[in-house]
Amino acid sequence: MAARGLSDDIIVVDSGSTDGTQAVAEQLGARVVFNAWPGYGPQKRFAEDLCRHDWMLNLDADEVLPSDLAAEIAALFEGNGPGADAYKLRIAEIFPGEQAPHRFAYALAPVRLYRKAKGRYSPSPVHDRVDLDPDARIGRLKGTVHHYSVRSLGEQMEKLNAYSDAQADDLDQRGVTVSAFRLVVEFPANFIKAYFGRRHGLRGVYGFMTAMNYAFYRYLRVAKHWERRLQRRSPPKAALPPANRESRDV
Repeated sequence: MAARGLSDDIIVVDSGSTDGTQAVAEQLGARVVFNAWPGYGPQKRFAEDLCRHDWMLNLDADEVLPSDLAAEIAALFEGNGPGADAYKLRIAEIFPGEQAPHRFAYALAPVRLYRKAKGRYSPSPVHDRVDLDPDARIGRLKGTVHHYSVRSLGEQMEKLNAYSDAQADDLDQRGVTVSAFRLVVEFPANFIKAYFGRRHGLRGVYGFMTAMNYAFYRYLRVAKHWERRLQRRSPPKAALPPANRESRDV
């Protein structure tokens, strides 16, 4: 665990793992705290409140900090310290069978290393981002976080199905209405986005299959949103009368 050399305050917030994560983390020197899953933003804000130091580095459970990036982060705190208030880290997916991110792998670059006094995670249950003060200075690091986001296609679909539920909940809470036209275009548009825009097509057959999963997940969140709207419009069904015991026993 490369992060161990960066701080004396490593915190793992666990929401009920059943694979022994807690014991492994404690053996490696982490402080493990349980918190039932409240959503992405609230869980990370909970973790922020546990941190003792002003600078925080956030890593998800399926992400690995490689040694070169750990060294780059450590170098920031030498001498006069960091020149910015927050840093974006490149995060690239690693698919099953790959030993390192594909050369042309799609990557995000969110803020993951930041000064607590200059920002904190959004309270949104579905949007995983750090909201920074307007005057915060933002830098960018060269290294890449390894993101093992797919263990199997089935596991990925389970995760995306749960995430589509959370996104449908979020749309309801914000009073957002998505056009019915999106039911038609969401799947093909997002397959193109994943297969070509996110370059999954360069990953062979596995890339095609993950692009299909991504497209179905994006469709599913819209479908669930519309299903709820239709259910709210439908008149409540009258309660069925209790079954007649004599006729049932004949």
